[in-house]
Amino acid sequence: MNLVTQRTPASRALHTAIEEDLNIVAAGLLQDIALVQSNERSRFGYKRAAKIIAAAIDRSVRDLIEEGTLRDVPFLGASTERIVAELVRGGESPSVKKALAAYGKRSDIEKRRGFRRAYLSRHTMRRALDAPLGPSIVSTKQFRGDLQMHSTWSDGIESIAALAGAAEALGWSRIGITDHSYGLPIARGMSMEAAARQGIEIDGVNEAFAGRVRVYKGVEANILADGSLDLDEDERRVFEYVIASPHSLLRRDTDQTARMVNAVRQRGVAILGHPQGRMYNSRPGVAADWIAVFREAARHGVAIEIDGNWHRQDVDYELAALAMDADCFFALDSDAHSIAELAFTDYSIAHARVAGVPADRVVNCWEQKKFEDWLADRQGGPRTRRRHDVHKATKATKMS
Repeated sequence: MNLVTQRTPASRALHTAIEEDLNIVAAGLLQDIALVQSNERSRFGYKRAAKIIAAAIDRSVRDLIEEGTLRDVPFLGASTERIVAELVRGGESPSVKKALAAYGKRSDIEKRRGFRRAYLSRHTMRRALDAPLGPSIVSTKQFRGDLQMHSTWSDGIESIAALAGAAEALGWSRIGITDHSYGLPIARGMSMEAAARQGIEIDGVNEAFAGRVRVYKGVEANILADGSLDLDEDERRVFEYVIASPHSLLRRDTDQTARMVNAVRQRGVAILGHPQGRMYNSRPGVAADWIAVFREAARHGVAIEIDGNWHRQDVDYELAALAMDADCFFALDSDAHSIAELAFTDYSIAHARVAGVPADRVVNCWEQKKFEDWLADRQGGPRTRRRHDVHKATKATKMS
């Protein structure tokens, strides 16, 4: 039975806090009013304020308004304060409502609002991490390392050694370097010759860290329109694991279930990366029968990623709950392109906690042998999930 239907008092309180989160509502109002501005400077100002309120402050805007300290936050001015104060005191903003009525293009507004569903503000993310949900639910304490990040070999800005050093400072014992494959030139995707040279560099980093941090050789491959990948099977074997992610056809409302189901069937795929490909206030991502996709992923032992990049948060806690029902494993990753972005794992873990995901179902939390056995199985073993693994995951779900 889905853990969401068995909520503890702490879990119910957390869900209520998310439903009543004024930070994410205020950010949405600021995005709404940015849409109707006639000049770029005003649009930029409101969008910047929205991002700060949603992703940069730990406290509730309710507290900041009541204290009169909202404008102490950099870049939050009088117009933002007025809108947020109206929301806090009256449950809505007449200022925004009036501006949107004058704009007239209601469909544009509703479309954008649809691109903001089930995102966590930084405030609620912190609450999710701190909530007393019980020892079985995944937490930062059980997290051993991030499995999606990008280095200077593609579109990241850090060396592999620097990322390994940052992981050690965070107390992690493993990371996966997953630079883009050659099929995504816009992100400076690696050629296979470059991937071979990167592998040699990773060997050197692992030797230097002497077991303190284990760096795995991953790659983020592109899911093509038919669900095949931009790397063939022989190319995938160069890496220790493959993340398959959609980077195209992300703004269409046509059903892409067949594409995503075919992707998780591909040999060598360990993780389905940011499955929707959504972006906050920008695009909805892939439309699919996600229950069917998750069931197929579970059948093949492919982990569903919760990508913690603030603009992605993909999959979110609602879809993660469906993946739990489908008996999926999870990968909780930052999709970092810099050391500072490694902190996005907090959002991944928070979404998993809201969905009630136990640590036993999170590949980032597994001890090394279990993790490496799973990777080996994804590379060359049977393309169906082992029966005893399914039993253990189901048992963990029932006990948690």
